[in-house]
Amino acid sequence: MQGAILQLNVSDDPAANLRETVGMLREAIAGGAELVLTPEVTNCISTSRTHQQDVLQFQDADITLAALREEAKSAGIWLLIGSLGLKTDDADGRFANRSLMISPKGEIVAAYDKIHMFDVQINEAETWRESDGYRPGDRAVFAQTDFAKIGMTVCYDVRFSHLYRALAKAGADILTVPAAFSPVTGAAHWHALLRARAIESGCFVIAPAQTGTHASARNKTRDTYGHSLVIDPWGEVILDAGTAPGVYKFDLDMEKVAEARGKVPSLANAREFSGP
Repeated sequence: MQGAILQLNVSDDPAANLRETVGMLREAIAGGAELVLTPEVTNCISTSRTHQQDVLQFQDADITLAALREEAKSAGIWLLIGSLGLKTDDADGRFANRSLMISPKGEIVAAYDKIHMFDVQINEAETWRESDGYRPGDRAVFAQTDFAKIGMTVCYDVRFSHLYRALAKAGADILTVPAAFSPVTGAAHWHALLRARAIESGCFVIAPAQTGTHASARNKTRDTYGHSLVIDPWGEVILDAGTAPGVYKFDLDMEKVAEARGKVPSLANAREFSGP
């Protein structure tokens, strides 16, 4: 399986972001990718809830989703849109942070709303309250493709190992972790957490990431860590994209899933327990 990650540096302008994403997607397709993955919030990064209300759309009207579905259909590829910020019908006006798997027919075959909200104070200068603007999901999701079963997660989910174990036990061969990770926590934890999720599940982990300083003419800028990763089921990093935006290719040998689980059958050996 030939794949490609699009490591993006999006702004708070969905139309401009879409032009950049489509250009990279076509480059990945021309290079032979059968599976392409984009990061979290592919359509817009903004720290202004007012601006998000102005530019984000409901799923059926989202320009990014419509265009990327057409690109996937035209090329006959699988496409994971890492996530989109989307309006919802919630009375409190909060958005969904939604990951979508698109089939080679351009159909949405799976949609996952990020469960765990990034509500943290990293230091005196950096505090995040994702749940102020986004509603959490409540359902684990996997996508059935013609080459693997893919467990879908987003960013901060990576710190909650029980979600990944549940997806692996339900049959996932690949786990996706699209992200817009903080540079501070990224430098400290990104590689370690993703390698752990791969090792404990015996799955490939694919984590397409946002990178760099995200331009905004309307509110303060935001920085993300980059380092999109692909990790094999034994925990080996087979792709680290560094910090430059671009198209990053990889190959998956799906036989490595059974090979890793045969060596260390931790999923089969897991036992229920009581306490503490």
